[in-house]
Amino acid sequence: MDIVAPQAEAYIEKYTTAPDALLQQILKDTYANHPHAHMVSGAVQGTFLQLISKMAQPFKVLEIGTFTGFSALCLATGLQPNGLLHTIELRAADAHTAQQYFSQSPYKQQIKLHVGNAKEIIPTLQETWDLVFIDADKLSYIDYYELTLPYIKQGGFLLVDNVLFHGQVLDENITGKNAKAIDAFNQHVALDERTEQVIVSIRDGITLIRKK
Repeated sequence: MDIVAPQAEAYIEKYTTAPDALLQQILKDTYANHPHAHMVSGAVQGTFLQLISKMAQPFKVLEIGTFTGFSALCLATGLQPNGLLHTIELRAADAHTAQQYFSQSPYKQQIKLHVGNAKEIIPTLQETWDLVFIDADKLSYIDYYELTLPYIKQGGFLLVDNVLFHGQVLDENITGKNAKAIDAFNQHVALDERTEQVIVSIRDGITLIRKK
């Protein structure tokens, strides 16, 4: 199900600032070679991530779900000069691909890639986050949220991808396990008095959450 009409998507992309050369290469390579290329943040969402990061000017960023490295490099554009982005990827092959792109980036000294289970890695980081991006196992979204929110500074932000889950959360009777998990996550956040949030209908839906 298309959340946004393809014609509208094309129009939006036409009038949105395009990613830089390295980011475009990551998109091109991922679409051409990865069996799960649909998981990469698209060009429009990438620019959205860049602008949020540039507005927030974070010192510490956490990304849960590196994939091929596109979104991490988008988020890195707003880092303070001495800032650091931690990104976690479960799959070793994707982490290897991402690291190759990171090494070509001006932010290569500011990105620390972790390979493994995010629920095990997050508690070991012992950081205070200015910005967190969740784009990983949908069944674990509430867990990731609760693991990170206490360590997000007051006024800090959390971005969560795929919150419309291909439109399946709009069904009267939600059947898929991932869609059910996303719907439960959306309800969980909406009821949380610690935060305020808005769902933005970019691509597959992204929620922008601010810790009060």
